[in-house]
Amino acid sequence: MAEAFNFELVAPERLLVSDEAIEVVVPGTEGQFGVMKGHAPLMSTIRPGILKVRRPNGNVDEYFVRGGFAEAGAEALTVLAEQAIPVKDLNAEDIRSQIQDAEEDVKDAKNDEAKQAAETLLSQLREVETALKAS
Repeated sequence: MAEAFNFELVAPERLLVSDEAIEVVVPGTEGQFGVMKGHAPLMSTIRPGILKVRRPNGNVDEYFVRGGFAEAGAEALTVLAEQAIPVKDLNAEDIRSQIQDAEEDVKDAKNDEAKQAAETLLSQLREVETALKAS
């Protein structure tokens, strides 16, 4: 059986989680990755998506995260998110609003770099919207 490790999820407004986890699946910028006890040291940026936390009791908690960093080690994982909201508290209308803002950012982009960044964010938000509809 997998061993528990320390997990913290921090957003600018508050500490959302400081507890034990068996596994955490993080939406990394380079793709999703899972962290368990004994993980090799890793630091990654995160993209908008659903972060999944499997608890020692078997429950799985889900959080929408947007931007930030994840730092993993053998004994702990810390996620510093620009925004983090429990999925159960997430309003589909909020995501829709963020998608509309991102669509406007694509239209208003002043150069190719800004347009590409806005298109990437828009794509990621649409993935989150799809994930929410499926859950």
